[in-house]
Amino acid sequence: MFADNKTGITNLTLNAELMSQTTGNFSQRVLDWYDQHGRKHLPWQQDITPYRVWISEIMLQQTQVKTVIPYFETFMERFPDVHTLASAPVDDALHLWSGLGYYSRARNLHKAACQVVERFNGEFPQSIDLLTELPGIGRSTAGAIASISMGIRAPILDGNVKRVLARHHAIAGWPGQSAIANKLWEIAEHHTPRERLPQYTQAMMDLGAMICTRTRPTCHICPLQESCMTHAIGDTSVYPGKKPKKTLPERQIRMLMVVNHLGEVLLQKRPSQGIWGGLWSFPEQEINDEIASDIVGIPLCNLETWTPFRHTFSHYHLDITPVKAFTVEETQRLPEDNPMRWISIDTPGNLGLAAPVTKLLRKLTKSL
Repeated sequence: MFADNKTGITNLTLNAELMSQTTGNFSQRVLDWYDQHGRKHLPWQQDITPYRVWISEIMLQQTQVKTVIPYFETFMERFPDVHTLASAPVDDALHLWSGLGYYSRARNLHKAACQVVERFNGEFPQSIDLLTELPGIGRSTAGAIASISMGIRAPILDGNVKRVLARHHAIAGWPGQSAIANKLWEIAEHHTPRERLPQYTQAMMDLGAMICTRTRPTCHICPLQESCMTHAIGDTSVYPGKKPKKTLPERQIRMLMVVNHLGEVLLQKRPSQGIWGGLWSFPEQEINDEIASDIVGIPLCNLETWTPFRHTFSHYHLDITPVKAFTVEETQRLPEDNPMRWISIDTPGNLGLAAPVTKLLRKLTKSL
């Protein structure tokens, strides 16, 4: 039996006969739909290589296609292959990632590129196990790289595919739970065909993004409608199960926007671990501390507190109070080992900047 979410009963044992009955020619119906309606002109679908598929898959994590397209095109122009990316400073990659969020993805891209060059002579390994050894590449991303660019039979299970399979087979529970995820992997493996693997992989992602959407899915034009157990129930909101809600903690900080006599602003490189890891930001203070009267030993004057605003991460809310200040005296260059730098406000160069910092820099420029 499948899960009955309404009664709270969850039985994850798939009945082979029932699977066969509901499956039918599952993959063929998906492929037929893709041939007529699937997306085939996205930038990463042209000149397909493991490298281009990899970059697109990482960018598409937690990010919509329309947002990714300009980032992907700019990234490819600057880093057309894995050798170019591996040989560039990580700051260059972070700079092009500014605004995409989840910056650990960019750091892992750079680390993985270096490993592909060093371990595999610049060629992506044709093995799921070896691909998943690379930083930032999980099982689903490895499956997408292998199936789309190498023609290797490998299932994928991104958010879109989880939703399609959970609804088609009425699998209750939040897919983030290991037991539910394992069952969905089993189903994904079962449905993955042995031919036309690049098209099938793209088709499943498209089906979730275009038809079997989170809200208001267009079931009447879905190629899987006849065998979809959730469609038979008549309530697509039941599956997949929702992530348990939790109250996000809050943190309050000040960002000190310090301007020197040359019109430069002081930025600080953040540690590689933690939020905005490896990016450049303004020096911070805890909100309960007195506003700093000096920075790197230089007195400050004309302090001006701006309206606070909130930036939300996946795991907490960050309330930011910007404070504009000027140095009292002429400033000297900082030593190379200092994580702070004086940066031109108008031309910050190829620095990776967090989205709130970019926004504040624009506002700061207008205020001077």
